[in-house]
Amino acid sequence: MAPKVLISDKLSEAAVKIFEDRGIDVDFKPELGKDKDALLSVIGRYDGLAIRSATKATEKVIAAAGRLKVIGRAGIGVDNVDIPKATERGIIVMNTPFGNAITTAEHAIAMMMAVARQIPAADASTQSGKWEKSKFMGTEVSGKTLGLIGCGNIGSIVADRALGLRMKVLAFDPYLTPERALALGVEKVDLEDLLPRADFITLHTPLTDKTRNIIDAAAISKMKRGAYLVNCARGGLADEHAVRAALESGYLAGAAFDVFVEEPARENILFGAPNFVSTPHLGASTNEAQENVALQVAEQMCDFLLDGAVTNALNMPSISAEEAPKLTPYVRLAEQLGSFAGQLTETAIKKVRLEFSGAVAEMNTNALTAAALTGLLTPLLQTVNMVSAPTLARSRGIAVEEVRREQQGAYETYIRLTVSTERQEKSVAGTVFADGKPRIIQVKGINMEAELGRHMLYITNEDKPGFIGHLGMELGSHDVNIATFNLGRLTAGGDAICLIEVDEPVPQSVLDRLQAVTHVKQVKPLRF
Repeated sequence: MAPKVLISDKLSEAAVKIFEDRGIDVDFKPELGKDKDALLSVIGRYDGLAIRSATKATEKVIAAAGRLKVIGRAGIGVDNVDIPKATERGIIVMNTPFGNAITTAEHAIAMMMAVARQIPAADASTQSGKWEKSKFMGTEVSGKTLGLIGCGNIGSIVADRALGLRMKVLAFDPYLTPERALALGVEKVDLEDLLPRADFITLHTPLTDKTRNIIDAAAISKMKRGAYLVNCARGGLADEHAVRAALESGYLAGAAFDVFVEEPARENILFGAPNFVSTPHLGASTNEAQENVALQVAEQMCDFLLDGAVTNALNMPSISAEEAPKLTPYVRLAEQLGSFAGQLTETAIKKVRLEFSGAVAEMNTNALTAAALTGLLTPLLQTVNMVSAPTLARSRGIAVEEVRREQQGAYETYIRLTVSTERQEKSVAGTVFADGKPRIIQVKGINMEAELGRHMLYITNEDKPGFIGHLGMELGSHDVNIATFNLGRLTAGGDAICLIEVDEPVPQSVLDRLQAVTHVKQVKPLRF
């Protein structure tokens, strides 16, 4: 019997034809997703569910979907899908992360032009019967400097378009290598360098703990007086209250936002501010983008339902059923090694080297490499998964090397991840013990054995007497409970590493006190 798919949102009819042409039984009911009860009553009949944003694949819907094998989201955002529950039920969740990049980039350019020439206000004035030429004096973008915060898939397209407008382009992106920047024709800079030099700043980064309010009052104070700010990425990247204050004072000449902290944004502190341009999250709203993501999700779902191929899955690695039991713990190890290195890396990554030794070298190392890259890139790119990670690494000019070898050293099998940046090279190695749990066995050439918990504290220090006692006193006096304590050193009195699992996140004030200790070189909280 042919697989059966429900399209419960407004997708292009070309997507319906793809399903039909490939022998899939498809029901196109674009209004069904808005009716929760109706969706619940029919979802049990389908093997696949194709959606956009209107359909909410909640825990109840997933529980009622006895046959469902795959949910395909036409677009990048999957906030409307309960991914953990889908994973528990063995339902793959796919998206189309690259289908609307051009459209979103073009919208950012359009918003920049609109705010530079005050087009919305001038249009409203003209259509009300006024003729206020002198009131709407604009600013040319040609010859000006554009600062990109984020230079990935969308940011690089904005850079290309801006260069065509004869702008100079600066880019701040921790994962942008000098070679990639040269190929794009942009100047790679630190954020502190970008802020005072840019006439226009556009945001193209995911919303993470590191990027939330990346443009706050302090950042605005470092910007050039009379600069313009454009956000078509994610609400929360800019402090809306700080932007309003800067517009009111005239420090910012204008701002254009397509996204807001709370959406739908029926009320917002920015509404009514001087020279503020807004649109209702239209970044991906073009006919071409809607067509692209619809066709992509249909093809991906057909490939899975007919052939078992998995593309752009957010909750499942590309691993066959036969190799899964043996490979799964090593996938987890690889991702943990990547996450460990990623959280400790603060400059552009040039190269990643993965060394597979012993039995693991005979496994599906493509999946392991993808898992390691996922962990490595996740601290800055929350939407990264095992399918998109290699593509995202390539787009940032990161060279990836795999080395397979026979058993070497004390461990029968291990994975070593080495990350090369502009400043240094760091490595971390790990293995899987008989209990199936991953362990760290070496960090920066220092041997140690540690299981990674949810909250970890990584400290590098000089091996001096009294340090461990001092560390324990600092943590204990601030009610930070130690779960595990792991030490390693190169030589007596030389470089040492302390890896501690704690029950709760360590307060910043405690981190600052530890960093101030004479023999301490680095203190870094890690989360797994």
